[in-house]
Amino acid sequence: MVTIKYLSNGITVVLEAMPYLRSAAFGVWVRVGSANENNSNNGIAHMIEHMLFKGTERRSAKQIADEMARIGGNINAFTSKECTSYYSSTLSEHLPIAIDIIGDMLNNSVIDEKALKKEKGVIIEEIDMYDDSPEDLVHEMLQQRVWKDHPLGYLISGTKKIVRKVSRDQILEFIDTYYVAENMVISVAGNFEEEEVLSLLEAQFGQMKRKGDTNIVDSIKPDYHKVLCTRDKDIEQLHCNIAFNCISYLSEERYVLSVFNSIFGGSINSRLFQKIRENSGLTYSIYSYGSSYRETGLFHIYAAMNPSQGAQVVKKIYQIMEEIKKKGVTKEELDMTKEQIKTELILGSESAKSRMNSNGKSMLNRGTILPLENVIEGVNNVSLEHIKDFSNRYLNLKDGSVSLVGNLKDFDIKALGIS
Repeated sequence: MVTIKYLSNGITVVLEAMPYLRSAAFGVWVRVGSANENNSNNGIAHMIEHMLFKGTERRSAKQIADEMARIGGNINAFTSKECTSYYSSTLSEHLPIAIDIIGDMLNNSVIDEKALKKEKGVIIEEIDMYDDSPEDLVHEMLQQRVWKDHPLGYLISGTKKIVRKVSRDQILEFIDTYYVAENMVISVAGNFEEEEVLSLLEAQFGQMKRKGDTNIVDSIKPDYHKVLCTRDKDIEQLHCNIAFNCISYLSEERYVLSVFNSIFGGSINSRLFQKIRENSGLTYSIYSYGSSYRETGLFHIYAAMNPSQGAQVVKKIYQIMEEIKKKGVTKEELDMTKEQIKTELILGSESAKSRMNSNGKSMLNRGTILPLENVIEGVNNVSLEHIKDFSNRYLNLKDGSVSLVGNLKDFDIKALGIS
């Protein structure tokens, strides 16, 4: 059962008791990411995520790691375009220690100048790592160009030039603006005593400022720009990402997107996988996925193949798109996919970490918790007509964007069929 409480400063706390477990998961979700940055501090949200692990007034970076290891738990964090999360999973009896450590990190990190300089080097290595990964690069290139001149297109890790210049004062100001009660959700799931946990959370987080000294400016809705972007790399495969303007995660069509994606390219029995990899043997990796944000989103098709087979792969992708747009999908495909999605949802609901993540994200993004029964009902309500209509409204080739990374000399870009 999920309950929602509030700390004295207004921080929302989502609690889901799972008394049949012996573990618990705890996370702090902050409504800030690279989409809140500008062209002088891009990468700062991600940098803060790194720096909060580098020592507090009470603990060194090693002590943070050692204390979590001592209780056999794990602690981690991530930064996305629209949120940052700090989380831990551990045995129920050790949950108070996990809360104390993350609370200490968010309230008392010293942001040491020497540690900051060292961590910038680590982040620059991370940027280089993504640049060396064509699968990541082909996605990031497309996002940058599609959301031209909007922070949603910024790299989460930032650029090396800007990362080197970000100062400690900029970091402290950014924390002061965004790491405040109005911008946070705390999520706890698993086996725990509610009153004890609320008392611990109040002690750790109840004194955080309600609002930042600087007003948070609402972002302007990003415009989609049709693009063709390429990066010539001397590698064996050609990596291709085709994208279409699509829905936000708040859209009522999100269940249709989930079902459509699974049928089209999001699973091993999808049409893309079966027809292009299994039947034709043209590529090892091919799939589709959605990247949805508060106000907009994209639908992606990714494939990696030998450049000499690229035109054939693209042609088959388009054929599969057009077939679904004209004929829709079969009832058998629809029913099978619904069962797959429902099974994944139910299995996920039996994990404390999964429930903590789902609850935290839902409360941060929607201001409410969607019961599992409602989500399953949303999936069940997707019809054959919904799928056909969705594909015809969003998979229009004339509006598609393409990103290519690899050895381009053996690939005819005209095969993409876009101008």
